[in-house]
Amino acid sequence: MADKKEKVCEPECPVIRTAKIIEGKWTTLIVRDLLGGKKRYSELQRSLLTISPKLLAERLRMLEKNKLIIRTVYPTVPVTTEYELTPLGKKLKKVILSMSEFGQLL
Repeated sequence: MADKKEKVCEPECPVIRTAKIIEGKWTTLIVRDLLGGKKRYSELQRSLLTISPKLLAERLRMLEKNKLIIRTVYPTVPVTTEYELTPLGKKLKKVILSMSEFGQLL
C-alpha cells in the first residue's frame, strides 16, 4: 500500500481564513441578524441578550475591518449607528444557513 501524505492546512488555507473571521458564537449570530437587513447597535444588543457592550463593539469593529459590514453614523442626538452586511458579508448566508440546518439535526 502506498503512503498517502496527509494534506496540511497552511495559514493561507481558505478554511482557516474563514474560520478566523467567523469563529465564536457572537460573530455568526451578528451576521445572522444582519442577514435580515440593517440594524442599529441597540437592536443587535437586544437580539444578543447576554453579549456585553464591549464584546459587541469589538466584534462589529472586526467585521468592519474585514469588510463584511458597513457602519453608518448619523449625526443625531444621541448619535445613531446602523450596521449592514457588505456584498462580501452577504456571501456568508450559505454558511449560516448550513449551520442552521446542521443544528436542527442535533
